[in-house]
Amino acid sequence: MNYSLANIWLIIVLLGAGTYLIRFSFLGLLGGVQLPEWVLRHLRYTPVALIPGLVAPLVIWPAATGGETDPARLIAAVVTILVGYFTKSLVPAILAGGASLYLALYLL
Repeated sequence: MNYSLANIWLIIVLLGAGTYLIRFSFLGLLGGVQLPEWVLRHLRYTPVALIPGLVAPLVIWPAATGGETDPARLIAAVVTILVGYFTKSLVPAILAGGASLYLALYLL
């Protein structure tokens, strides 16, 4: 399907406005409101749900290997999960995962 330049810019502007309104609805309208405890409890799980969803495709189908599963990336994922589980902290888990990825890539 061929889009004219005006249609492309209209799509870009509408998507930008939609993204802005979605974020404003939460941050702008609710920014000064004290949220109920049950909402805050559920919001704590957002990073835990988001990060694996972003990282899992990079581990299972990495673009660097043409989509083939790579043992080095699987090792790094397992190390990251274990360090995160035992330390209950994101930064050491990311650092350990990165270090184990580079070490596994070097050794394998």
